[in-house]
Amino acid sequence: MKNIVVFSGAGISKESGISTFRDADGLWEKHRIEDVANFDCWKKNPDLVRNFYNQRLKNLLSVEPNMAHKDLVRLEEFFNVDIITQNVDDLHQRAGSSRVIHLHGELKKARSVRNPSYIVDIKKGFLSKDDKDPYGEPLRPHIVWFGEAVPMMENAISITQKADIFIVIGSSLVVYPAAGLIHYTKKDCKKFLVDPLNVDVRGQNIEVIQEKATIGVRKVVDEILLNYK
Repeated sequence: MKNIVVFSGAGISKESGISTFRDADGLWEKHRIEDVANFDCWKKNPDLVRNFYNQRLKNLLSVEPNMAHKDLVRLEEFFNVDIITQNVDDLHQRAGSSRVIHLHGELKKARSVRNPSYIVDIKKGFLSKDDKDPYGEPLRPHIVWFGEAVPMMENAISITQKADIFIVIGSSLVVYPAAGLIHYTKKDCKKFLVDPLNVDVRGQNIEVIQEKATIGVRKVVDEILLNYK
């Protein structure tokens, strides 16, 4: 059974109504996104950071997976499919994808500052300052912030190296280290890119479908099911 690896970015979830972190010119209530997405800000103003992510979580709880998410699930009947996503939403899982790696964390989870392996679900729809870890310290959002390591990167690289087909969806391939995954594919790996923008893929030997995700993913999935089973 062939291995398919999907690398998804913000473009696949935007059609579901997920607000990207850089909506409104990269500002949030007059704060730069970088100022509410780093550990220094968490230490100085945790209420501000919690409020930012609670608003993102509220947005997530109000939307549903779109057809791009759902079409990917069709591949699991005939292929080993791994989703590696830059997104912090759970729309891939809610659509039915069974193997999903979140490179940048998950909005529906929180974790301990002292022990990063202590990760819990956010049960009541928002993170409160009263939500504590076993050490009595407030839980932080389970998000990889600017300047932090990407803990799932090595696992993602290992999976990518085994891919027979690699599909990029809704990513401009400019946010590293995640964007560098494509360079770990095998020489004979068939590669697709779905994005409405003109993404620079010179030298990548990749088939480009310049469409929004709901249209482009359907085309790619249909082609794979027709020609690669």
